[in-house]
Amino acid sequence: MEQRVTRKAFDEYMVPVYAPADFIPVRGEGSWLWDQSGKDYVDFAGGIAVNALGHRHPEVLSALTEQAQKVWHLGNGYTNEPVLKLAKQLVDATFADKAFFCNSGAEANEAALKLARLVGHSKNADHKNEIIAFKNAFHGRTLFTVSAGGQPKYSQDFAPLPPAITHLPFNDLSAVANHISSRTCAVIVEPVQGEGGVVPADPEFLHGLRALCDQHDAVLIFDEVQTGVGRTGELYAYQAYDVVPDILTTAKALGGGFPIGAMLTVDSLAAHFQPGTHGTTYGGNPLATAVAGKVFELINTPEVLGGVALRHLWFTERLNLINHQYHVFSEIRGMGLLLGAVMHERYNGQAKQLNQLAAEEGLIGLIAGPNVLRFAPSLIIPQADVEEGLNRLERAIARLCS
Repeated sequence: MEQRVTRKAFDEYMVPVYAPADFIPVRGEGSWLWDQSGKDYVDFAGGIAVNALGHRHPEVLSALTEQAQKVWHLGNGYTNEPVLKLAKQLVDATFADKAFFCNSGAEANEAALKLARLVGHSKNADHKNEIIAFKNAFHGRTLFTVSAGGQPKYSQDFAPLPPAITHLPFNDLSAVANHISSRTCAVIVEPVQGEGGVVPADPEFLHGLRALCDQHDAVLIFDEVQTGVGRTGELYAYQAYDVVPDILTTAKALGGGFPIGAMLTVDSLAAHFQPGTHGTTYGGNPLATAVAGKVFELINTPEVLGGVALRHLWFTERLNLINHQYHVFSEIRGMGLLLGAVMHERYNGQAKQLNQLAAEEGLIGLIAGPNVLRFAPSLIIPQADVEEGLNRLERAIARLCS
């Protein structure tokens, strides 16, 4: 008889880089999850902004099973139809001329940073290698990307780190203007800092970065791993800001739950990557790209993208009503369906506690640091599910405040 899997197995067999919840979800549909005991949860986390179409979307499931009947994997000595179709979709919908596919946001950012260094070396092999990044940023967990991220708690234990990376204050254009130089090969920025607290960039900040990069012949990289594929109400956030980067990274929602990432760029930069300079075994996998192609097709419509703004209002109006009664938040911020509820100073450091109480009430949310409750639900979540999830959150808030 097969032995039942329990949460205890994580502590027994898994490397402890996570501290997962006590319950184990086993089934999902739409904006709902069910655990081993049958308890239901409204999902406001979306797998950390991944499940942009919810769980088990029928058309995405069909795309996966259809491709699974054909070919799963080939390796990068061959190309395949789904990857070429997806590349054309991304190029047609964005500023980009070329796409490189990988397996995650971290890998997409790794490729972007490597390409930026390669471009810098081609202009001045000895000196044009500095990367400007921002404090509280998050770009991934590889050694290069965790070094570019501006949160020492994630990088300091792995020193020595890759050099020539400078961290400046986010949304402080004067700090960048005072520092950037001919040595700078790239500036990497999130249009909305996700892990850093759901903090949107000021429009003048991003416009200023574009101008400074042009002035100093540096590459502007937008990390849209969390903001991309409809999350902000535009297909990509750069379109909302009307600032065009040189390189854009995308992952998370791109696969709707299937692991995939991509780096998008223009011809003049893409040409610096030649056979052998970079690669990945699984990147551009037929299964992943078939799924991502369907996800992208479904999201890149006026109905879905326009619906994000409506859902933003559903969330913010109700959150403000709840907060009017309990005064637990000091601010509700974010763009589209990437939302942050900042804990009031009297509840400083209690975002995780509130998130745990919400889970007990049947709501799955996220945190972004110790003081921000974060929501990144399905882009097509029904209004009834939003209301039910916020009812459960209100019960959790009442318990926190009691």
